[in-house]
Amino acid sequence: MRVALLIACFNDTLFPETGRATVNLLERLGHQVDFPEEQTCCGQMHFNTGYARDAVPLVRRMVDAFEGADAVVCPSASCTAMVRDHYRGLAEKAGDAGLRREVDAFVPLVYELTELLTGPLGLRDVGAYYPHRVTYHPTCHGLRGLGLGDGPVSLLRSVRGIDFVELEQATECCGFGGTFAVKNADTSTAMLSSKVRAVLDTGAEVVTAADNSCLMHIGGALSRQRSGVRAVHLAEILAATEPRAAA
Repeated sequence: MRVALLIACFNDTLFPETGRATVNLLERLGHQVDFPEEQTCCGQMHFNTGYARDAVPLVRRMVDAFEGADAVVCPSASCTAMVRDHYRGLAEKAGDAGLRREVDAFVPLVYELTELLTGPLGLRDVGAYYPHRVTYHPTCHGLRGLGLGDGPVSLLRSVRGIDFVELEQATECCGFGGTFAVKNADTSTAMLSSKVRAVLDTGAEVVTAADNSCLMHIGGALSRQRSGVRAVHLAEILAATEPRAAA
């Protein structure tokens, strides 16, 4: 399959290793990965803060950038949900019938990474090796927006060498929510504290998720506490392989 990578500007700017891992994983599985350099922000930041009109040019740019793609993969449940849930409405509000047609063609092609792996590609075991104790936080956009279900966990359980441990109260929000963490800092911090306690109670070395935004929030607290627990995007775990023995 020929797959185009929608990197998400958050990843591109702050966590480029997630994009590299996504490419390495898909190429290892035998797929061709393209990266349209014209892509920018999906518009979620503008939309979520009340600037829907300003998001429309970004929608136009996105559908133009990915024109002709067979499938589009995004290692961000948050940005995938933005495309799925809001692009059609933004095109309608813009009153542009042509844009609506383009959006209608684009949206069904967009998959969050674990959706693509467990859905169209029909995989559970992707040949990964990760000898660490790991727990998984299902982010709100993945859990409630995309309905990822047990797909990500099934992929993790199939990783060789992994010691996977369930997270208590996993479905509780971590408190990030983009600007929510800034505008409602006290509430966000209380939610984060609860999530961090649950992570620490697992005894895990690594906490993973399908969104680097939530992982940045959780990982920041774990780092400040000098807990020794690392936050690692799911793509990086699935891309990891066993080191080759020296010849």
